[in-house]
Parts: sequence; structure tokens; C-alpha cells
Amino acid sequence: MFSRVCLILIGAAYIYYQVNAAEVYIGELEVENNITMESQTILSLLKMSVQVNGGSDNVTITEIELVSECFLIGDTTSCNCSVYINGSVTLTSAPWDADKTAKLETAFRSRLNGYESLNITGYRESNKIADFEAAVSIKLKTSVLQKLLTDLDANLSAKVLVDTVGMVNITAPEDSVCYKSSPSLKCRLEEATTSTGWKLIKEHKHLELENGSMVNLNPSCFDGKNKSCIAVTLNKVTSAGSGTYQCRFTFGSVTHTAKAQLNVSLLPEVITMTIDPPVADCSVKTNVEVTVTAKIQNTTESYNVSWELNGSVLSGGSNPDTLVYSVKSNFLCEKMTEAKWKVIFQNQKGQTKNESVDILVISENGKYCPETDGIWPKTPNGGTVINQTCENGKTGYKSRTCNDDTWQPVFSFCISHKLQKVLTAAEVFKTGIGATPEAAIGIFEGLKNTTKSDSRDDIAEIKASISVINIMATASRTIILKEEVFDDFLYAASNLLKNNWTEVNSSIRQDMSSQYLEGVEDLVKNIQVNNTLNISHQNLDLKVFSRSDCNISVFNATVKLNKNAGQFKTVGVRNLLDKFDNRFEPTSTALHNLIIIATLENSSFPTEITMDFPIKQLNHTQPHCVFWVNNKTDWSETGCKVQPSDANHTRCKCTHLTSFAVLMSKTDTSDVNLDTITYVGLAVSICSLLILLIIEALVWSVVVKTNLSYFRHTALVNIAVFLLLADCSFLASISPEKLSPLWCLILTICKHVFYLATFSWMLCMSVMLIHRLIFVFSPLRKRVFMFLSSIVGYACPVLIVAFSYVYCKYNKKRYYEEKTCWLVFEGSLEGSIYAFLLPVGTVIFTNLFSMAVVIFTLLKSSAPDSSKSDEKETAKSIIKVVVFLTPVFGVTWGIGFLLLIFDQDNDAYAFLTYSFTILNSFQGFFVMLTGVFAEPKVRQELLKRMDKGKYDTMKNSTSASNTKER
Repeated sequence: MFSRVCLILIGAAYIYYQVNAAEVYIGELEVENNITMESQTILSLLKMSVQVNGGSDNVTITEIELVSECFLIGDTTSCNCSVYINGSVTLTSAPWDADKTAKLETAFRSRLNGYESLNITGYRESNKIADFEAAVSIKLKTSVLQKLLTDLDANLSAKVLVDTVGMVNITAPEDSVCYKSSPSLKCRLEEATTSTGWKLIKEHKHLELENGSMVNLNPSCFDGKNKSCIAVTLNKVTSAGSGTYQCRFTFGSVTHTAKAQLNVSLLPEVITMTIDPPVADCSVKTNVEVTVTAKIQNTTESYNVSWELNGSVLSGGSNPDTLVYSVKSNFLCEKMTEAKWKVIFQNQKGQTKNESVDILVISENGKYCPETDGIWPKTPNGGTVINQTCENGKTGYKSRTCNDDTWQPVFSFCISHKLQKVLTAAEVFKTGIGATPEAAIGIFEGLKNTTKSDSRDDIAEIKASISVINIMATASRTIILKEEVFDDFLYAASNLLKNNWTEVNSSIRQDMSSQYLEGVEDLVKNIQVNNTLNISHQNLDLKVFSRSDCNISVFNATVKLNKNAGQFKTVGVRNLLDKFDNRFEPTSTALHNLIIIATLENSSFPTEITMDFPIKQLNHTQPHCVFWVNNKTDWSETGCKVQPSDANHTRCKCTHLTSFAVLMSKTDTSDVNLDTITYVGLAVSICSLLILLIIEALVWSVVVKTNLSYFRHTALVNIAVFLLLADCSFLASISPEKLSPLWCLILTICKHVFYLATFSWMLCMSVMLIHRLIFVFSPLRKRVFMFLSSIVGYACPVLIVAFSYVYCKYNKKRYYEEKTCWLVFEGSLEGSIYAFLLPVGTVIFTNLFSMAVVIFTLLKSSAPDSSKSDEKETAKSIIKVVVFLTPVFGVTWGIGFLLLIFDQDNDAYAFLTYSFTILNSFQGFFVMLTGVFAEPKVRQELLKRMDKGKYDTMKNSTSASNTKER
């Protein structure tokens, strides 16, 4: 049985007692579990009467010293130095000498329990920096070590920094993990610290880890009091994530560290396949000998490599110590019209990755393009040949297609080695490995240098540079980029627009333009700027201000936002618009030569923006104000319009409001049409609900005669009241940019409470209906119904909202989004919006079940031998149930959950958004129709009152006439 034991030797413990004479006792105490750091607690527990020489006397323990930490395995004790301290002393003036060494050693020996040794390991910078290492046999309190270092700083006139090994417990996978798996590492320290972090040590490089596409940091995996825990999860880990991981906990000058090795069972990242010859000329031969080669990057993984040709396994030679694998086979023209060679790499975990290559075939009498330039072989019509050779200093490949017996232009994918290094560095940076500010500066500096030369005229270099911008834009969503990268980034991005990109067709050019604009916009939005910034290059002009209530000019175009607070970034982009496809006619380069990107802090789209372009409107032309929609890769005029201006300017104004669909959406999905539907629908609903409440007040005493009718109308009135309040709150927050943060918060809470209360009373109504159907002979008492309904309809919504708000406040998470004045969606089951979605989903599911029970009851009540007329009546009844119960049961809100499932670029998303907005913004109107006018008793009472009103009017008219005649 293994048991961890801490041996605490109480040394120099002077025990004074009031017997004949004073005596000194030395004792030894063994304590189970790791509690060496709780010596003061043990000391307080030992202050009691103990047996001394057979008698009971009061003793006082004056000193206690922790000597060692050991393992007991059976009768064997193993005690080792458990903590190693590595440090450096940086002097402010005089060089290091023997006296300072003595002071350093004395301080460690006298102040640290369990002290073992201290050695000076070297000197640096003219003996002004001394490196040392020390060892102690117990775990230390960080505060004790920090106090020692603080005193040393004063005594030595120096700065002392140390890091320890042995204070931190690290857990990591013991065996190698699978390729593209998601392993986790975790570190624990039995004390609280001020800062934490992770490094990956690989090829003698220490790479900082940040949240990225592969790295997911968890800075607080343990909530224990006065303890620390950090973890890192590697999502779909590849060879980049293999190495030694080091965690650290820092408190003042002390850093506690621990290391663990993570081995990944690898698979090739890229398999490059070549075939020689690339074309089988069966017009002159019947048998072609083919050599197929697979190349992979160097790796320590030992692969099992196999080959397949059209399903048949072929024998081939391979050498595990090399990076090239090849196989030879014969292509028989009579038996094969096409051939596919496949290579399969299998790692030690049994995982496989494969790549294949085809051979082009020229059949007898087939058309082809002749061999040319010595590098493009004879090729059949429709075939594309890949050539793996590039000019000196470049890497990649070239391709050429044969169409209609004619060679098409060569398309090059060759880029310089320098740009390839930048591209690779950006890919690694995006993972979060080594994602430091210095690394980001190096990437953008490298991109700047590669775009200085004539490479900006090379379309392959331009595409690769745009890829770098997009990769860094993706990384900037999770990794902080500082303003130091702005100048190099804008310089490189400006150079990319000097070329007109005519070397490619319009489809590729459109795709390149879209990627460029999206990448530049994301980087401009995400790069952090402290105050103001003004950077101008030939094709990009950036302005950053801390206030947005002033006019900002980029390339002589004036931009203004209607919001008075927040950092406002604006960048003008020249020579890009003409590279997009333009569906707005007529076109003129004088009218569309400038694109403006404007962002307000973290807002993805400004609320209201006005832009004055210095463009004279030409005759027979109509200016358009449009914005680029990334997920649709097209221009849109939605929310933007041309406003009157002088003859030399064109003014555009774009607005962005909030539609009803935002309540059940991951992001704000509004446009002008959705906004219009929302306003009209809510206005109609509010009027309808007011009419409903007035009618209920008029007919209440007449229609509420039984408990069942009382239950139904009570629930209906509460649904109407809370839906009315919720809709009014929504309309009040329709323009979040005009509200203060306090009012935005208040209206968010109101909408949250009122909509939840609406659904809670819908639940009360459906449960009441089910109870009535199932327990026919056990009617629900009025007092019980009101008590339970009050808890569900009033108390539960308030408690849910209060708990979600307090939870967000306590965990320092956002409760609401200022851009929409609504709850926050942060991911799957993350964000305050789930405090709305989960209760609403529960109610909708329950109400759907209630509707199903009602329909099943109708079907069951119809006799098996009923006539066709009875079946028609049953069908009509079912339709009525669905139509009448759907609004008051809130079933249409179920469409909102589909909005969470589908992405915005899905074809069904727009249909669902419009369906949700139409059905639920008009919900008050539908509730009035189905809840009031569909009930016969209410209609009869209203008709009676109307008839009585007519009768009274006629009676009064007759009386007046008779009086006049007298």
C-alpha cells in the first residue's frame, strides 16, 4: 500500500516546564498526506499537555522546523530533495564577489527549512549577473521565498529572480496521443498566484502559448480556495503540438514551473504525389511503365507504407529513414482506360492518411495538345498537367490545361521561399503556439519585405500574401495584436493593390477581392490601438480616434458616426472596387474607386454612418450606396441609401437596427425588410393585445362562470399583459445606439422577465388543459390553480433572470450585448441567452406534447365505424386545435431554435429568419383572434352589447323626437 507521508522533525524545540528543573526535549512527528505547508496549523494543535517522564505537565513548543518530505513504501522510506530553485541575481553596480556569494548562501540556509545546497553556476555581463541553483527537501510557501528575495534585493542592491521545480503537480497523457486528437495537460499549485502561463519547448525554442485554432487555455480549472490550477487542451493536435510543455505560476519574483512531454503519433501533413510519365500515350504504345513517388516532410514517426492501384495492392520499395517513397508498375492500355495510384501511410496508433494521383491517357485516335517547351508533355483534351518545378528561389508547382487541342496559359503556384516561410509562420501563429507580439511583428515585417519587389506583379505571390492576411485576421479574433504591426500590415496590403489582377479570370479575381477585403476589415477591427493613429499609404489610408462624433477624412472622403463614445477606426481602400464584379449599371470608375471600412470598438457594423464622397455625379448615371456581405460574396444596398448633397459630392447613409429575430439568433441578423416587418408586427400586436384586455374586462363577469373558464381566461389575460409589456420593451430598445448602457441593461432585463413570464403562463394554460383531459373526474380547485400558477408565472421568471444576472456578474461575464440590448450568445451552451432559450425550449416542448394529447383524444373519440362526414368533422376539429392553440402555446417560437442550428450562409436561414419574424412579431394579433374572437361566448356577449348599444341609441333618438313633437 502506497501512502505519502510527510516527516516533520521538530528541531531545537525548547520545552520549559514547572517541575524541579528545566529540560529540553526533541521530538519527531509523522503526518500523512501532503500538509508540510500547514506547519502553523500543526503547531497550534500541539499546544496541549503531554506525558513527560510518566507525569502530566504543561509544555510550550517554541520552534518547529520542516526537514523533509518522503514516501513510505512498506517499511522502506525514500526521502529526496523535492524542490529545486534556479535563479539569477542582477546587480545594479559593483561586480559579483565572494562576499555576495556568502550573503546569498547564508540567506537561503537561515531562512529556508529543509535547505540542502546552493551553488553559483555562472556569471554574465561582466560579472554583474550571477546565476545560481539551490535545493531544498520540502515544499515551500511562496510568501516565505518571496520575503527572502525581497530582503536579498535590499542587502545586495540587486534584483533576484527565481523559478522552482517540484512545487507544481503536472498531469499529462503518459503514452503518445492520436493524430488530430484533443489531449489535455493540467497543472496544480497548492497556493494562489498572480499570473500563469504555458510554454512549448521544441527544438530548443521556448514558444509561448495563447488561445488559437489548436491551443485552448483554461486559466482556472480548479475553484479551490487559495489554490491554483491551469490547463491546456490541444484541439486536433498535429506535429506542431508535439514537444515538452511547461506550465508556470508567478507571484512577485517567484515562478513555479513543471514540465511534461507530449508525444503525438503523427501522420504526414502534406503528401506530394508525382507520376512519371504523367501521360500514358496509348496511341503509340500498349504498355507504359510508370513510376509513382510520394514525398513527405521529415519526421520521427515510423510509418507502415502501402500502395494501391485501382483496388489492387502493389509491391513497392520504401525506406523508413527517407522522405521519398516510390513504386513502379505497368499501365496496360488494353485493360485500363484510367488509373489511380494511392499511397497509404499508417502510424503506430493504426491511423491512416492517403493520397492519390491519376495518369492521363491518350487513347487511339484521341485528340491532344503536342509536347511543348520540353516541360509540358503530350496531353489529351481536357487534361491538366502538374509540373513540380519552379524557378530558382521559389517553391510550389505549375499547371497547364489542354482544351480543344490548344494549350491554355500556364498557371503558376510558385512563390518565393521567403514568402513560404511567412505563410508557414502565420499558420503556426494561428494555432496559438509561439503567438507572441514579437512573432506577429516578424510575420507582418516579412510580408512587407516580400511585397516590396516585383513579386507584387506575380499573381501567385499576391494570392499567398492575401492568404497570410486572412490567416492573421483569423488569429486576431483570439490572439491580441498590438498597434506596432499596423504600419507593416498596411504597407504590404497597399502594395498588393498596385497590380490590376488581370492575369486571372473574373471568378478567381472576385474571390481574391472578397478574401482581401474580409481579411483587411477583420485586422483593422481587431488590432488594438491605445489612442489615436494616422497611417497613410498609396492605396490604404487609416484613421483611428477615441471619439466618433467628429468628421474623419480618408482619401478626401468624410466619414461620421452618430455615436459619441468608443474608438472609431476608419480605413479608405483604393483600387480594389474595380476588381469586384459590379452588377450595378451603368458603371464608371469615377463613381466607384473607393471602399471605406469603418468600425466602432468591437461592433461588427456601425449603427448609423454617413459618408461624403468627393465624386461628381455624371449624366445618365445613378450612384449606389452598397456594402459587402461576406457570407453572400455580393454587394447589398440593404440599409444604405443615397442622400441629397452638392454637385461635387455623393453622400451615403447606412443604418442598422434590430429585428425581432435577434431574440433567438446567435448574431444580429437584421436588414431593412426584417426591421420593417418587426415594427409593423409589434405595432399591430400591441394594439391587438390592448383590444383583447379591454374585451376581457367587458365580458369577464359573463364568460367566467365555471372554474375551467376562469382558469383559461386568467391565463389568457396574464399572457396578454406580459406579451404586451415585452413587446413594448422590445420597441423601446429597437435602436440600441441611442440608449445609455444603464437603459440598455434595464430593457434587456425587462424583455427577459416579460417574455419568460409570457411563456410561463402559456405553460400554465397547457398543463391545465392536460389535467382537464386526463383527470376528468378530479377537477382542479381554484385556490390550487392560482397558487401553482403564481409560482410558475410570477416567481420562476424573476428567479431565473436574477440568478442569470448574478451568475454573469460573479463570473465577470457579459449579461447583455450593448449592440442589440439583448442577451449574449458565446457558443454552444455558453452565454446568458441560454437563461432564455432553455426555459422557452422546455415550455415549447411541453406545449407541443399537450397539443399532441389533445389531437390524440380527438382521434380516439371518433368511432371506428364512423362515416366520412364524421371523419371530416374530426379533421376540422384537429385543424382548429392546431390553429387556435399554436399562438397561445407559443409553438411558433420553435422556429427560433432552428436559427441556432443553421449558419447564416445556409439557404434555409433567410427563410427561417423571415418566418420567425412574421409569425412572432404578429403573435399578439393571432392571440387576439384565436383567444377572444374564436370563442362563441365572447362573441355573443360582444354582439349583445353592440345590439344593446344600438337599441339604447334608437330609444334615446325616439325620446328626443317625441319631446320635440310635444
